[in-house]
Amino acid sequence: MTIANEIFEQLRSQGGEEKARHLSRFFKCQPGEYGEGDRFLGVTVPEVRSVSKAYKEKVNWQDLEELLASPWHECRLAALLTLMEKYKQEPEAVYNFYLKHTSGINNWDLVDLSAHKIVGAHLLRRDRSPLYHLAGSSNMWEQRIAVVSTWAFIREGDCNDTLCLAEKLLHHPHDLMHKAVGWMLREVGKKRLDLLRDFLNRYAHVMPRTTLRYSIEKLPTEERLRYLGKKTKSIS
Repeated sequence: MTIANEIFEQLRSQGGEEKARHLSRFFKCQPGEYGEGDRFLGVTVPEVRSVSKAYKEKVNWQDLEELLASPWHECRLAALLTLMEKYKQEPEAVYNFYLKHTSGINNWDLVDLSAHKIVGAHLLRRDRSPLYHLAGSSNMWEQRIAVVSTWAFIREGDCNDTLCLAEKLLHHPHDLMHKAVGWMLREVGKKRLDLLRDFLNRYAHVMPRTTLRYSIEKLPTEERLRYLGKKTKSIS
């Protein structure tokens, strides 16, 4: 039995049918929904983290590849938790592996947990063109990886790529990208309120409502209402 199989068996032993059904509904896994085909064992994130930690010294690249290719969400989560730890020792190898296996990073929680910790961290002092390549993908999860990765830059006070990608993806058709863009814009506002206000002054009237609401969440009430009013006027 491979280590990947051992991890799966450990996760399965901790799963529960009721929790699995709840997670399947929460992550929209029915036909036609964004998570269509994803399957859950019904294991909590702390439990997955505990299993991942127990095996982190034993897993090899083949195990990680097998886990990321698994139809089970918790197996892919375990792989990403392991990769985030492994990045501290082998950053280049983990970064390259991550980008080669984005097909397994295919739900919003998996992206949001890992993108800034691996892709963002790796590109912090490097050329950021890989983010624009991801943003130009036809795969929504790769586009979300691009945006969420910039959280690592924002934390260092570098907001330029976030704003550029927000502009590029502003009219994306999917609500999950509206949320990701709005979230990162809100993070920009925490570091550089002037940059967020400048962006809103230029685009509030044409931003998807979800993006706008996410981005202005931390602004004073009067200011939030003013930006929402701009959006309302543009629709009427």
